[in-house]
Amino acid sequence: MTIKSSPQTYGAVAISLHWLSALLILALLWSGFRAAGLHDPAAKAALLRLHLPAGLLVLALTAARILWWLGFDAKPAALAASPLQQRAASFVHILLYVVMLGMVASGLGMTISTGAAGHIFSPDTSALPDFWRVRPRIPHGLGARLLLALLGLHVAAALYHQFVRGDAVFRRIWFAR
Repeated sequence: MTIKSSPQTYGAVAISLHWLSALLILALLWSGFRAAGLHDPAAKAALLRLHLPAGLLVLALTAARILWWLGFDAKPAALAASPLQQRAASFVHILLYVVMLGMVASGLGMTISTGAAGHIFSPDTSALPDFWRVRPRIPHGLGARLLLALLGLHVAAALYHQFVRGDAVFRRIWFAR
C-alpha cells in the first residue's frame, strides 16, 4: 500500500485519517449524548475530560484531511453511479466536513463562554456550568443529531455499494487489499 491514493484506491494517509476520525466521532457522539443526560457533576466532568480533547483531535484530523486533499493527494475516481447519486455523495461528504467543523466551533463556544474547562479539569467538579444557558449549546445539539443522520447515510451508501452494487468500496478505504 502506498501513502498516496491511486485512481482506484485510497492511500494509507487518507485511510488512517478516515478511520481514526470515524472512531473518534463515534466516541464523541456517545460521550456527548451520555454527558448531556448525566446529573452527577463528577461523572459528567469525567466524560467531558475525554470529550473536549477528542473534539480538538477531530479538528486537527479534519484540518489534516482537508490539507492532504488540497495539497498532497488526489482522491480516487468516483464509483460508477448515476449523476444524482454522485451529487448526493458529494453533498453528504461536504456536509460531513461542515458539520464536523461546526461541532468543534460550537463546542469551543460553549467551553469558552461558560469557562467550563477550568471546572472540568479541576478536582472540584461541583460547579460545572449549565451548558443549556449558552447559545452555542443549541447548534451543538442539533449538529450532533445531523451528524448522526449524515453518518447513517454515509454508512448506508457504503453498504449499498459494497453489497448491492458489488463495488468493493470497503477495499478502497481499508488497509488490506
